[in-house]
Amino acid sequence: MTDQNTPDIIYTKVDEAPELASASLLPIIQRFAAAADVKVGQRDISLAGRILAAFPESLSDDQEQGDDLAFLGELVKSAQANVVKLPNISASVPQLVATIKELQGQGFAIPDYPETPETDAEKTARARYDAIKGSAVNPVLREGNSDRRAAKAVKAYAQANPHRMGEWTADSKTRVSSMSGGDFFSNETSATITRDATAKIVHVAADGTETVLKDGIAYPAGTVIDATFMSAKALDAFLADEIAKTKAEGTLFSLHMKATMMKVSDPIIFGHAVRAFLAPVFEAHGAELAALDVNPNSGLGDLLDRVKDNADIMAAIDKVMADRPPMYMVDSDRGITNLHVPSDVIIDASMPALIRAGGKGWGPDGSESDANCVIPDNSYAPVYDETIKYFKETGKLDPATCGTVQNIGLMAQKAEEYGSHPTTFEMPANGTVNMILDDGTVLHTHSVETGDIWRSASARKAPIEDWVNLAISRQKAEGCEAIFWLDADRAHDAELIKYVTPILEAQGVADKFSIMAPRAATRAAFETIRKGENSIAITGNVLRDYLTDLFPILELATSAKMLSIVKLMQGGGLFETGAGGSAPKHVQQLMEENHLRWDSLGEFCALGESFMFLADANGNAKARVLGQAVEQATQGILDHGRSPGRKVGQPDNRDSHYWFARYWAEALAAQSDDAELAAHFAPIATALADGETAIVGELAAVRGQAVDLGGYYHTDAAKVADVMRPSATLNAIIG
Repeated sequence: MTDQNTPDIIYTKVDEAPELASASLLPIIQRFAAAADVKVGQRDISLAGRILAAFPESLSDDQEQGDDLAFLGELVKSAQANVVKLPNISASVPQLVATIKELQGQGFAIPDYPETPETDAEKTARARYDAIKGSAVNPVLREGNSDRRAAKAVKAYAQANPHRMGEWTADSKTRVSSMSGGDFFSNETSATITRDATAKIVHVAADGTETVLKDGIAYPAGTVIDATFMSAKALDAFLADEIAKTKAEGTLFSLHMKATMMKVSDPIIFGHAVRAFLAPVFEAHGAELAALDVNPNSGLGDLLDRVKDNADIMAAIDKVMADRPPMYMVDSDRGITNLHVPSDVIIDASMPALIRAGGKGWGPDGSESDANCVIPDNSYAPVYDETIKYFKETGKLDPATCGTVQNIGLMAQKAEEYGSHPTTFEMPANGTVNMILDDGTVLHTHSVETGDIWRSASARKAPIEDWVNLAISRQKAEGCEAIFWLDADRAHDAELIKYVTPILEAQGVADKFSIMAPRAATRAAFETIRKGENSIAITGNVLRDYLTDLFPILELATSAKMLSIVKLMQGGGLFETGAGGSAPKHVQQLMEENHLRWDSLGEFCALGESFMFLADANGNAKARVLGQAVEQATQGILDHGRSPGRKVGQPDNRDSHYWFARYWAEALAAQSDDAELAAHFAPIATALADGETAIVGELAAVRGQAVDLGGYYHTDAAKVADVMRPSATLNAIIG
């Protein structure tokens, strides 16, 4: 896969705030790395870049965009991979459509996103676009399992400078509500196959008509294969009941989904919630809404835009909204509700934020209130339910004294639910869904009704075994509590336990680990960290995603500062830089006020690990010196309070990059392991120190005014460089 032209380290070009920050930081990294003969390149996995790569026939020669995601997908299967991955957009349909329109406006002749494709061309375009939305990037790049934890320097700083936590009281009305049956959890079946096999998924309608939903799915021996479905009728009944209960309780109605990563199932569930909230409107005006191409899955915002000129429908909506419970708001000032856009409220960010705030969410009146946190499926809702119950009993967590929860996550080779997009379907009719192996064996069967959501997920043997061994290594290194968050009463988890227990016993470490259902594990972890001790949560893919936001947001105030290392199964390294949930607000602030409060601390941590990995992989001693100096520079950022402020007039992301470069250069100039590097960086360190007044002044001088980036999803590189590198003095030193 690699050749002499492949960079030693590849940075990903992504979207929104992380990409804007890269325009400032990456030139610094490339300049410093060059001194150690390390090439740092960039590959485009942004949403806009992926769209353009999907339609090469629509582009002119000068617009041509290579398929960088496919390139990286092959690279991560090699031992030479060294990729620093920034958080990218996992696009919902509204984000996808907005990006398409922006690109078309810039002169790219790509097709529209066809909501209801009819012609062959429209069906082809829809298939290409559907492959881009949702978690299209992470399953491709994550050819290894996840090791996520707070870097020691970051944890120490959080304890010394604890963030504000909302107060929890025993009488809080905030709660989690989930389906008591008919959901993915209750309907799940699971089996482990003993040979290589292919399978097909067949829907058999009540009249005997057979439809092959998916064919030729290949599974190697040892794969755990699940199948389940969510009943549409049960979902609708649950939503209607919770809307009524929320109004009676006097709390906010809030829906918490993952309509980005779970790009097939969760937008459908989101659409059911929109329809349930506006049920009288759909009952009275269904034909008119259909004529206007209203799709509840796209959210309340899209619906309102389509019906804004119809006075009768608007009046009906106003009447229903006045009679419904107040809704949890994304932006009270602008009237953006929980149900406006499916990608606005993402469970792994929204639930920790609400919990950190003492169970409070923002209502339409601009004040904080208790909330009914609606999480329809019961697979992982107990984690949040138990967290809320625990804090009602014990009060808020103290970031100054609490320990930390690390995570070892099973995610390699599209493990578990995040790998289920191609095998998730909305049922066209009553009948039965069968998963049939190539020898005719019916592995799974479910009776379904029209509108039910059926899905299958899998986890392969090699990633599972690698995951368990990674957990053993991490527990040995830490010596702390380690829990496999697995529910013996859940079909899928029971199959995983059959792998876990023999490996632990064979390695003589079974007494070092516990196996607990997620609810019990949640309480155990909180009890441990409240005592100032540490715990390792060993989880599957979705729970990995949820917990690596939940605990860091409570411990550190953000998940963007987590150290995230993916040890690729073929020997390479993927170094992730934290979460990007707040990135859209950051971009808005930059465009309006030229202030970027995005914090690159997670990127600094990943960079240090990347250099250290390169040193070990290639025997590049200079890279090790660079990596060690990165750690010192990161410590300097924390020790001297050089992270970005939130408001205009305070230092921002660009200031933090200046200080990072300065501390990095000073650490390199002072080190004794490589005299050549020390001599090279001594004058750079001096120039950065001597130029402090000029650099800080030049960075401050541009603040407070609106800026033009040439786009939102597809920015103009030259305009972004002008905005993100405004210090002539710093640019002259860096080059």
